[in-house]
Amino acid sequence: MTTTPTAAPSPGRDWRAPAAACTTVVLWASAFVSIRSAGEAYSPGALALGRLLAGTLTLGAILLVRREGLPPRAAWPGIVRSGLLWFGLYMVVLNWGEQEVDAGTAAMVVNIGPILIALLGAGLLGEGLPRRLLAGMAVSFAGAAVVGLSMSGDGGSSVLGVLLCLVAAVAYAGGVVSQKPALRHGSALQVTTFGCLIGTVACLPFAGVLVSQAAHAPLSATLNMVYLGVFPTALAFTTWAYALARTTTGRMGATTYAVPALVVLMSWLLLDEVPAPLTVGGGLICLAGVALSRTRPRRRPPGPEGADRPSGGGRRALMPVAPKPKAGG
Repeated sequence: MTTTPTAAPSPGRDWRAPAAACTTVVLWASAFVSIRSAGEAYSPGALALGRLLAGTLTLGAILLVRREGLPPRAAWPGIVRSGLLWFGLYMVVLNWGEQEVDAGTAAMVVNIGPILIALLGAGLLGEGLPRRLLAGMAVSFAGAAVVGLSMSGDGGSSVLGVLLCLVAAVAYAGGVVSQKPALRHGSALQVTTFGCLIGTVACLPFAGVLVSQAAHAPLSATLNMVYLGVFPTALAFTTWAYALARTTTGRMGATTYAVPALVVLMSWLLLDEVPAPLTVGGGLICLAGVALSRTRPRRRPPGPEGADRPSGGGRRALMPVAPKPKAGG
């Protein structure tokens, strides 16, 4: 007796990578609230070093527990570049730049980073530039610009501050594009841990300033610095690397355009900073652009439905036997 084999059920969509990306976005948004507190007591370099120290210790402990060891040799070039650019240079110049310009200007300049990521990913990694990704990024950037304009107050924006934010955006993009090849050889935890360690070593010249300022800083500022290292750095950068290993740099970069919208919401809930209607509108535009960039064009599934459509010779080719009368409907 022969039985007709049943078709295997199609696997469901893997939710782990989107969940990891969402975790990263939420924690990076929370970092802006903590930076506001810690930045009042710590200078840019000291804050970056303290954050990276906390992140490296946390990641190192997790790495030892999981016994993952050192990453393969092929992963080290990308780890070193991302560690210097993203964990080191980016954090220092961003902290410095936000002291020279208002929050709105900083948000607008730094948010060119995802655009640079998409361009570098297409040029250096051959990832391509899908139309929906480009359209979504354009919409999100417009939303980020609206948020930035609504948040720009009477504070001055120096040329130095704008240049520092621009350097931060370039360092961010270069770090992401450097990290992507490393993830082909090492795990997300390995790439993040040793990238964070390299950034920590690069920031060691600020050790003296960190010790001096920590002696006089309020406990709340120091706790916020530790929080920045454990959650927005150790956890969020690891979930970022996990998601980045499973998608393109352009799509991951576009996802971060949700951060401004979440920052507005968190500032409203945690700091009682009621956003202006223009700010809320800009945040919604950011989210709409992210949603657009994450969609994919529908593909027409092959199957009997296609065979039932009148298509001339194509229909006859799909029927090796004499055609039977079609059922009604």
